[in-house]
Amino acid sequence: MALNDFVVNSPRPLPVIILCDTSGSMSVDGKIEALNEAVKQMIATFAKESRIRAEIQVGLITFGKSVDRHLPLTAARDVTAIIPMRAEGQTPLGEALNQVHLLLEDKEIIPSRAYRPVIVLVSDGYATDDWESPMKALNLSARGSKASRISMAIGQDADRPMLKDFINDPEAPLFEAQHARDIHKFFRAVTMSVTTRTRSANPELTAPVQIQALPEDDEELDF
Repeated sequence: MALNDFVVNSPRPLPVIILCDTSGSMSVDGKIEALNEAVKQMIATFAKESRIRAEIQVGLITFGKSVDRHLPLTAARDVTAIIPMRAEGQTPLGEALNQVHLLLEDKEIIPSRAYRPVIVLVSDGYATDDWESPMKALNLSARGSKASRISMAIGQDADRPMLKDFINDPEAPLFEAQHARDIHKFFRAVTMSVTTRTRSANPELTAPVQIQALPEDDEELDF
């Protein structure tokens, strides 16, 4: 057999896209600080994962004073630092949903060979723009409907009906965060779900997100 007959199979991308509410209300009770640290820890864990079958990629879209692709979709191992998110402004969720829809449909960024994306939405309030039309468009799109979509309500004032509508797995619950430590629990659970996929024989299959207990000395602030 000639040397040229050997084919090296490169790992397929596994996109993880995080939609973070960075409105002004996220500035109180340590919410934005907990969110920054949880995202940082998630990416650090992803960077250490084996890339035999899957290459975890991470993108971060924030919606507050503006809607930004805070971190363009990047291989986790290539993320060296993330500018901390700041909490200010309103809650333009509709525009954030438009942005994630555009990202999903861009085959130069997310090729057809990519595994089913994971989209994580976290919010502590109500949208200040039209979110229903963008949500409907996302639900009707081929890639948006197939993506694994998870959400977390932070505090008592979160729009729970909207966050439940975002979830596309009838078996998946809406996760609740009443303390800063709950944000860490949620992101660790999502991290474990994604890494379980990368280690499986078929990373296309989603793994359940299960909240695990944290040590008692973790931060515990009421929102």
